[in-house]
Amino acid sequence: MPHLLLYNIKVIANFSATWCGPCKMIAPFYVELSEKYPSLMFIVIDVEELTEFSTSWDIKATPTFFFLRDGQQIDKLVGANKPELQKKITAVIDSTSQYPK
Repeated sequence: MPHLLLYNIKVIANFSATWCGPCKMIAPFYVELSEKYPSLMFIVIDVEELTEFSTSWDIKATPTFFFLRDGQQIDKLVGANKPELQKKITAVIDSTSQYPK
């Protein structure tokens, strides 16, 4: 995601699909998290609309979440696992406290 290569930017990218049941199930929770953590950038990528882009990220299942800092992947989660998603987001927040703001 070259356009997101800005200093100290934390991005949670959700690769999703409109026909995906687990994606629909976790979508409201993802919105809640985006409201709870305004310092993070939450984006949703529709794998059907952005097929080539999704393929370049090697998406094999939806939902797939990528956790990025300064444009670099720092973690990944495949599946609609709410507790694990929360845990990984908390880890991203905690890891950024080591960096100057």
